[in-house]
Amino acid sequence: MVDPTAELTIGQLAKRAGVTVTALHFYEERDLIHSRRTPGNQRRFPRHTLRRIAFIRVAQRVGIPLREIAEALATLPKDHAPTQADWETLSTSWQADLDLRIAQLTRLRNKLTDCIGCGCLSLDRCLLRNPNDHLGATPGPRRLWVDP
Repeated sequence: MVDPTAELTIGQLAKRAGVTVTALHFYEERDLIHSRRTPGNQRRFPRHTLRRIAFIRVAQRVGIPLREIAEALATLPKDHAPTQADWETLSTSWQADLDLRIAQLTRLRNKLTDCIGCGCLSLDRCLLRNPNDHLGATPGPRRLWVDP
């Protein structure tokens, strides 16, 4: 028999994790979190699911795509809470990508009112920044884009 204090209902999990029940269904459909079904077909989640959800939300907040989050979580144990070493491994694997995102956002913040190099010539400054529309040959925001 399963210890009822070791598991959370979907409502309890949603409240504790600060997400909606719909979000939990979404995460479960994408194999990010896992539950078992009671004889009455109700979902029960292990308490350590709270850590997985916290990780998902933080990773999403910094812009990591859900596909990459799912790939990372697939490497972690499903039957117990991940260890500090598990989290360190995942965060280290994203370090270079996060550094690139930070550089991109910093550049965007610092140059937001400037020409973004799209080739549109719609801003008064574009005639000075992009004479003869030389950036028009390459589509997109060339001045602010940081290639990996």
